[in-house]
Amino acid sequence: MYRTLNRLARPALIFAIVASATFAILLPVQAQCPATPTIFQTSLLETNQPGTEISTERLQQILASGSMRVFDVRFPLEYAISHIAGAMNIPPENNTIVTREVSQITALYPDPHAEFVLTCNGPFCGKSKRVAAALVSAGYDNFYRYQLGLPVWRALGNTVETDLDGFAYIFNGDRTAVFVDARTPEVFRDDTVACAVNIQPGEAAAANEDGRLPLWDKGARVVVFADNPQLAAKVAGEIAKKAYWSSSYFSGTLSDLENSQRVHIHSERRCHTGEQN
Repeated sequence: MYRTLNRLARPALIFAIVASATFAILLPVQAQCPATPTIFQTSLLETNQPGTEISTERLQQILASGSMRVFDVRFPLEYAISHIAGAMNIPPENNTIVTREVSQITALYPDPHAEFVLTCNGPFCGKSKRVAAALVSAGYDNFYRYQLGLPVWRALGNTVETDLDGFAYIFNGDRTAVFVDARTPEVFRDDTVACAVNIQPGEAAAANEDGRLPLWDKGARVVVFADNPQLAAKVAGEIAKKAYWSSSYFSGTLSDLENSQRVHIHSERRCHTGEQN
C-alpha cells in the first residue's frame, strides 16, 4: 500500500517542481511586457521628432505636481479662448518664425538640460514641433512635447480655462455658445450674464437632460463662470465628463466681467432654448 501511494506521489511532485520552475521563468518575462496602455497613457509615438512625447496621464501628473513648466506656443487669442490650466503662453510672431518663442524659453531656462513641456493645438499642430526643432538646434536635450494637444486633452474629459479676451470673443461672436452661472440660484436670479443658465455642482447630468445644456450639440461652446474660478472649474469639469468637449471655465469672476469694457454681459443675444426634438 505504501509503495502504491509513493508511486502516485512522485508524478505529482515532479509536476509541482516543473510548474514552479516554469512560473519562476515566466514571471520576469511578464514583468518585462507591460499591459497594453490605455488611451490616457499613450501618445502619437512618432519617430525622428524633436523632444520627447508624453501622454495625457503624464501631463496630468506634471500639472498636479508642478514639477515643470508647460508652455503653450499658440497665438494669444487662441490661448485666451481656451488653454490647459497652468500652461504659460509663449506666443509666436507668425506661423513660420520661432525666434520669439525660443528666445523667451532660453531666457527662462539657460540650462540646456532643463525640463519643460511644449504643447499647442493638437496632433497636427506644427508650432510645438518647430519650436522643439529650434531648441534642439540650440543644444536643448531634455524637454518634452504634449503633441496630442488641446483637442485630445478636452476629448479625454479634461476641462480648460478661458481668459477675459477669450470670453469676450465667444460672447460677442458665437451665438450658439452656452454660458453657465455656477453660483447659487438666489444670486443667479438677482443678476447674471444675458441668457446664462444656472448649474450647480452635481447637476451636470440633470442639466444634460432638462435643456440647460444642448444635449444634441456636444460640440457647442459651454463656458462656466462664478464668483471664483475654483467653483467654475469644478462645474466645468463635471460638464466636460458629460462629453461636452468644447466646454471651459472663466479664469476670473463675474465682477471682472461686469467691469470689463470688452464684454457687455447684459446685452441682448440669442439665447440657447434648450429644445429637444
